[in-house]
Amino acid sequence: MDNPRLKQLSVRLLQVFITVVRLGNVSAAARQLHLTQPTVSLQLKKIAELVGEPLLESRDGVMGPTDVGEEVYRAACDILSRLDDLDDFLGGIREGESGHIRIGLVTTAKYVMPRILGPFYRRFPKVQVTLSIGNRAHVLNRFAHQEDDLYLFSHPPAGESVLASRIITNPLKLIAPADHWAVGQKGLGFDVLKGERFIMREPGSATRMMFESWLSARGIELSDIMQIESNEAIRLSVASGLGLSVISAHTLSEGDMGPEKPAVLDVADFPLRSNWYLVARRDKRLPQSALQLIRFMAEHLGDCIDPGYVADNIEALHRVFTPSR
Repeated sequence: MDNPRLKQLSVRLLQVFITVVRLGNVSAAARQLHLTQPTVSLQLKKIAELVGEPLLESRDGVMGPTDVGEEVYRAACDILSRLDDLDDFLGGIREGESGHIRIGLVTTAKYVMPRILGPFYRRFPKVQVTLSIGNRAHVLNRFAHQEDDLYLFSHPPAGESVLASRIITNPLKLIAPADHWAVGQKGLGFDVLKGERFIMREPGSATRMMFESWLSARGIELSDIMQIESNEAIRLSVASGLGLSVISAHTLSEGDMGPEKPAVLDVADFPLRSNWYLVARRDKRLPQSALQLIRFMAEHLGDCIDPGYVADNIEALHRVFTPSR
């Protein structure tokens, strides 16, 4: 049965509801929206009355959506996304190519995305881009809450809601201090290194997942592991003699470490094959500006980064993200 009260839902009510769901706290949402806490609470009460069902519940002190609230949240995100797209379209007619793209990046991808966005900005100077950078768990959370338009993962999420396409190869190399005994030796077997200390990212990191999967497939267990949640800190720690590590070739090639730099070891099966994937939600309509970036990458990615890292069939990239809706 139709609920005529749903037509009374305003854009402002939907914005308030989305903000509370994302922050999990009425006070935090009020601060972000520059409203008083009673005003936010009143608007939450109003939207629940219009829908006719409870939309939020407290879970260990954090406000989260009920099952109905999840559906309202998805609908609200879609409505506001379509309004943003309309605004982008109208702005493009009036002022030329414009819009706003929100991109979530895993930390290692921060080394390549600026190389793409620089040339893109010179071609489309009116397009604004917001980058949110974090570890895989952080970006997965943003993906689950539809906070961005596009995402860059080296190990994309799974599920029917996921659109993903491989765009850049991301080889993982085994590095050691420059004065390590294995530097310069050819064709080493990993068994001679498994007793060394290995420096790893936090559990859930795609690089760690790839390396641990490789170890598990060969029945290898490491005896000494040190955890550091920063690629730059890992690189510096290896260069300083704290241990060995497996790290993205892109991370290794960026920045100036000074006179002490880690060395890449020649070990059987390395570098490990990994890739970066451009990801979007199938159930979220992409703004025209994001589609413009996708088309730009399909046509010019090899001009932005080393062509040797560009994935095969990159020219078909835009077709993956423009399915029938």
